[in-house]
Amino acid sequence: MTLISEIQPRQGNIEIESAEITAKDEAREFEKFGNKGKVCTCTIKDESGEIKLTLWNEDCENYNVGDKIKLTNGYCSEFQGEKQLTAGKFGKLEKIEA
Repeated sequence: MTLISEIQPRQGNIEIESAEITAKDEAREFEKFGNKGKVCTCTIKDESGEIKLTLWNEDCENYNVGDKIKLTNGYCSEFQGEKQLTAGKFGKLEKIEA
C-alpha cells in the first residue's frame, strides 16, 4: 500500500487502498489519433496528504466528490511541476464502500 505523501513523479505500481475524492473539475473532450475521449482532474486525499488524479473517459462520469476509491497499479507523472496520478492503461480504479 502506498501513502499519498510518499508518491514520487515517474513512480509506477502505486497501490492506494482507500482515498476520498475531495474536488473534481469539469470534464473536457479531446481528440487524439482520430479517437475522441474525455478527461478530467480530481483531487484525492488520504490521512497522509492529497494529490491530483486524472480520470479518463467513462471514469469522468463514474466518480464524484465524496466517493472512496481504490487504485491498483497506478502511475504518477508530473505536469507543470505538480504530481498527477492516473490509473493509465494497466491500472485499475474502483469505488469502495466507506
